[in-house]
Amino acid sequence: MERRVLREIAEYPNSFGPLAPGDERIESGRYTLYLGAGSTWNTVQRQRFPLDEVDDVLVEVRATLRARGRTQTQWEVGSSAPPGLVDALLERGLVPDKDPYAVALVLTHEPPAIAPIFTARQVETLEELETAARVQWEAFEATPEEIEEARRLLPDRFGDSPNLRHAVWLEGEIVCTGTASPTEHGLLLYGGATAPHARGRGAYRALIRARWDDAVARGTPALITQGGSMSRPILERLGFERVGEVHMLLDAFA
Repeated sequence: MERRVLREIAEYPNSFGPLAPGDERIESGRYTLYLGAGSTWNTVQRQRFPLDEVDDVLVEVRATLRARGRTQTQWEVGSSAPPGLVDALLERGLVPDKDPYAVALVLTHEPPAIAPIFTARQVETLEELETAARVQWEAFEATPEEIEEARRLLPDRFGDSPNLRHAVWLEGEIVCTGTASPTEHGLLLYGGATAPHARGRGAYRALIRARWDDAVARGTPALITQGGSMSRPILERLGFERVGEVHMLLDAFA
């Protein structure tokens, strides 16, 4: 039972994590629609409808998003989705996202210790949060428009968000960062990123260990995430176990 639960959380993290200020989650009974703060991030998860209802669901999802001023969404289609759903969505005009395939991963045993050259912990000030965010924006090649919107949201993400932001310091500089959401089954991990000039030295491993230590301190010793083309190899080397898979599709319906 626990493995099945962890798989579903790893495949559909936005369906299970706590909501931060400005987030919205709609449970329709047939799917879960998550809308992040701002105007650009939405995702359809936990598809639980017969395949012959796909056209009806597309109309419903698009209408909901249009009513909120949004004109595109990602679909995350996991192992438990209706068989054939990915092909059906592609036939209806959806396209693979820029990183279209991920593996659902779970870590349930202690990862390697943090190397002495690093310090890793949660950010403690808005200034640290802004510096960590810049590392993330650079690593994920965010557009100027995405950066501007994300920067406006940072104060809310620092003050009232239930999510955790960890960072890794090397010689006094933040070189790695990532977000985590607490659940009763473990920490959900998002957006791990390392500055280009600091890669290959163990900063990402230090980030994983800091998150693990917080998960243990909360009494939920597990890390749950998705590994795309960049992060999957290092996560598996650190001991993360594959429990499922996810296909990422983009529906731009404007």
